[in-house]
Amino acid sequence: MIRLPERKARSETRSAIRRTPLRLDRGAQLDRLASGRFDVLVVGGGVTGCYTALDAVTRGLSVALVERDDFASGTSSKSSKMVHGGLRYIEQGNLPLVRRSLLERQRFRRNAPHLVQRLPFVFPVLSQDGVFDARIAKAFEGLLWTYDLAGGWRIGRLHRRLTVPEVLARAPRLRAERLKGGLLYYDSRTDDARLTLTIARTAAHFGATVVNGAACKGLVVEGGRVRGATVEADGREIEVRAGVVINATGVWSDTLDALSDPAHRPRIRPAKGVHVVVPWTRLPIDGTVTVPVPGRARRATCTRWGDVVVVGTTDTDYDGPLDEVLCTREEMQYLLDGANTAFDADLTPRDVVGSIAGLRPLVGAKEGATLDMSRDHRVSTDAHGLVTVTGGKLTTSRHMGELVVDEALKVLGRRARCRTVALPLLGGAGYDAEATSATGGLGAHLGQRYGTEARFVADLLAEDPSLAEPIAEGSPHLRAEVVYAARCELARTVDDVLSRRTRMRVFARDLSVAAAPEVGRLLQKELGLTDEEVARQVEDYVAGVEREKTVLMEAVS
Repeated sequence: MIRLPERKARSETRSAIRRTPLRLDRGAQLDRLASGRFDVLVVGGGVTGCYTALDAVTRGLSVALVERDDFASGTSSKSSKMVHGGLRYIEQGNLPLVRRSLLERQRFRRNAPHLVQRLPFVFPVLSQDGVFDARIAKAFEGLLWTYDLAGGWRIGRLHRRLTVPEVLARAPRLRAERLKGGLLYYDSRTDDARLTLTIARTAAHFGATVVNGAACKGLVVEGGRVRGATVEADGREIEVRAGVVINATGVWSDTLDALSDPAHRPRIRPAKGVHVVVPWTRLPIDGTVTVPVPGRARRATCTRWGDVVVVGTTDTDYDGPLDEVLCTREEMQYLLDGANTAFDADLTPRDVVGSIAGLRPLVGAKEGATLDMSRDHRVSTDAHGLVTVTGGKLTTSRHMGELVVDEALKVLGRRARCRTVALPLLGGAGYDAEATSATGGLGAHLGQRYGTEARFVADLLAEDPSLAEPIAEGSPHLRAEVVYAARCELARTVDDVLSRRTRMRVFARDLSVAAAPEVGRLLQKELGLTDEEVARQVEDYVAGVEREKTVLMEAVS
């Protein structure tokens, strides 16, 4: 672990580079959690909480991060996976959010080039019933110029018009009878779960204590001030003492706020977002194609991810259980109908190989459509010194972490300058995205997941050639990746590996079920799990997938 002396912090934080793999032993992390007193305790291991921990530790503060389930297990693994400025925010008149988002998008591309890639977006222009028709295409192109000038230019490409053949070259099954051309602009995409995990690991690299599977059960209050929290992990109850506690629990933040202030009034309005995943052979496209959804105000996007296409998203109020959010048959059909209207694809529920359902932690009154609500964030401190961050979006998570730590420093009565603006995440420093992509095969697969740290996974293959075998026939993921996840990525369960370390549950749901026993066997060897525990994890995982599929296929009443 690296502690940052205040005088040398500036130069040392410029490169998160390791010569040996960062081994994260769970027992050691829990012991540190129990034995130390921290300047900052962050509750919540989503992207905002993880970037808050990284920002704080690189300012020289002692930091602990606890997450009830797994890093990114909530909203941060169920986003649209876009790192973008948000054209819709210009339409809403929120140009400051667009400027900030585009600036942060470029910082992500620089600091995590292995995880954030440039993505072309195509808007087909139709004679009628499109996202927009030829009559207002010029007005929309003016909006794209505003986007470019607000910071979109940093991506290295400006928007341009496309001819009908150019649009069809990118989306050959797009219905062409009303097609008049198109507009092309660029944004970025990311594997949101791996990005969040990498931020957490980078915080650990700089000395933060990070623990998943650690639930906050209560707050420690002394003299009317919040001075820590009671955490339950692996059957242990740990009292974690801290100068300031930060609530970064997203849609669950009202619960923690109420522990500090019983008079707290709920302010989170969860908005449900759903995506479905279909094979690329059924919907062959390049990049992202934005299409209208008949009778609805929201546009749908179809985005290629390797050999699948992700179709999304919905944006609706949600009042169900926060811990089980699933895609319904009605929501799936809504998205398939949108895709089938735009493409000659004839997609059916049988084509769906995965789904994503998550909640956006919007802040505001329960009036009007969630689609029209602001995606701005809020940072506040209550009368007892609990700092809470709510709202926001993945793209601005680094900036949100910076603002949260600024607020926490006020509680601590200290000053320290933010150092994450140009700080590469683990695997990002020295990574050449174009060269790695050109290699293809295993090199590209590992490089686009681990960046320059792919060499540590390759070292496992040299030590044990059997780890070069896939975890299931037809899967690109190797046994070595499971071993690495257990040793270096704090993976504890079959679900941790298949849902968030590899994303197989999202992109190849049935294949992930076939892989579950092998993942369990590898975790047992690495973590010392009992036969009973492995059997339970595999059974729970398979049951969870079957539950998703059952809800997805239930007839609409």
